[in-house]
Amino acid sequence: MTNFKQSKNPVWKALTRHAEVMNRPENHLKYLLESHDRVSKFSLKAAGIFYDFSRQRLDEKAMDLLLELAEDRRLKEQFSAMVHGEKMNTTENRPALHTAARNFSGHPVVVDGKDVMPEIRNVRNEIRQFVAQIHNEKITGSTGKPFRQVVVIGIGGSYLGTEFVANALYFLADKKIEIMFLSNVDIHNFGKIAAIIDVETTLWVVISKSYTTAETMANAHQVRTYIKDKGLDPAKHFLTVTSKGSPGDDPKNPVLASFHMFDFIGGRYSVTSAVGGVPLSLYLGYERFERFLKGAQEMDLHSQNAPDRENIPLVAALISIWNNNFLGYPAQAIIPYASPLSKLAPHIQQLSMESSGKLVTKDGDRLDDATGTIVFGEPGTNAQHSFFQLAHQGKPFPIDFIGVIHPHYNQYPHRSKGVTNHQELWANLIAQPAALATGKEDSNPAKSFSGNRPSSTLLLKELSPENIGRLLAFYEAKTVYEAFIWGINPFDQFGVELGKTLATDIRKQMAAKNRDENHSFDETDPIARFYLDTLFNNK
Repeated sequence: MTNFKQSKNPVWKALTRHAEVMNRPENHLKYLLESHDRVSKFSLKAAGIFYDFSRQRLDEKAMDLLLELAEDRRLKEQFSAMVHGEKMNTTENRPALHTAARNFSGHPVVVDGKDVMPEIRNVRNEIRQFVAQIHNEKITGSTGKPFRQVVVIGIGGSYLGTEFVANALYFLADKKIEIMFLSNVDIHNFGKIAAIIDVETTLWVVISKSYTTAETMANAHQVRTYIKDKGLDPAKHFLTVTSKGSPGDDPKNPVLASFHMFDFIGGRYSVTSAVGGVPLSLYLGYERFERFLKGAQEMDLHSQNAPDRENIPLVAALISIWNNNFLGYPAQAIIPYASPLSKLAPHIQQLSMESSGKLVTKDGDRLDDATGTIVFGEPGTNAQHSFFQLAHQGKPFPIDFIGVIHPHYNQYPHRSKGVTNHQELWANLIAQPAALATGKEDSNPAKSFSGNRPSSTLLLKELSPENIGRLLAFYEAKTVYEAFIWGINPFDQFGVELGKTLATDIRKQMAAKNRDENHSFDETDPIARFYLDTLFNNK
């Protein structure tokens, strides 16, 4: 294996040198922000999003060099190749076509000589027709009662994106259906859901591409047993979203309906496919799901076609690389000043960290430079009372602040200290990035703030299905552009396999113990044996 050295690239070298310049005291953010046209020069507006990066530790030369890096890496060319079906997932020899799931252009997307769009449109139509029957109560549970709860059984990309969107648009859920998520194999997850649902009115949606994921199958089997024990027919309470021909798409295992997902759409990019389409359409209605898709498509088109300097996710990706590789920040926070976006950060954690946490390039060369960023977040203002002490005075990390101009609830005009709740929220949204950037000197060192802590602010007009689609696609495109800069494959995830393999071996030992209580655990790993003995001998 050869080493891939970014540092040999002339633009990379120039950026490294310029980072040293930006680290000088005279380039503190409080001085950069004195420019009267700072916001106009360092902000973009397109595809329903205003993106302000004026509080990033950048000057015009840094931006010029980063855009030169974008050209050197042929970012737009690679993005276009991805959208048109080239096999960008090189390790698995397949395309990465999450953008096709929200393509309404009518143009073909050809993979191995076949247009994949007719099949994608067919799945959309199947979802539309099925959910209409659920909402019209033509399809009911085994006792004839209409469905009032939907529980998604899936883990990772099979639920995180869907949970984000469902939470973001909960105020539009007018179909008399509640949505819940059974993701963790921890029996407490199932037990909590079982305690609050009416089993006769609950529809379970099992989401798994292979239909072999251990945690998902354990939960699905648990639910089937639970339904049978209640005297009901599981076949009348189950849907599957899976690949064609998988065990979840087998007529021998009847379900109410099975919807297909495709191997060219990875789990963490799959919320605009049937993975999100089925549960979100049940929860919100298909029409709102389609509006969400069209918002995502708008951002896709912007990401593909906008010039580099005006391209919001491309510029955001360049700034992320700048912060990570040149300024040395290892983490990134996402702080939405809108509670409905509370599940955005967990979704972007997986999207970013599973896509970007790679050891080698797409060609198999070991990387010398770090890839990926630790992503975390919490809604404002909660975050301010959680980890902003560290943000202001501890180890610095860049932040994406997200604001919503018009809240969904306008019927509560009460004022505290002269302002409404939404205005109070915005007072903090405006103040926090400013405080992080400029800091404050104080004779008492404990009350002194160094400032020079970078952030960006994204604004949405309102929390519409279109804007949630745009926001989702913004982060997807940003993640893909970052990977193209590093030269890595953002569409595989072999890093999750080793732990799964070891868990399989341990599971076999547990099963043997369940069959024969005299079975002795393997001696080769004394630490594992200690924990197995602890589990089985403390009844």
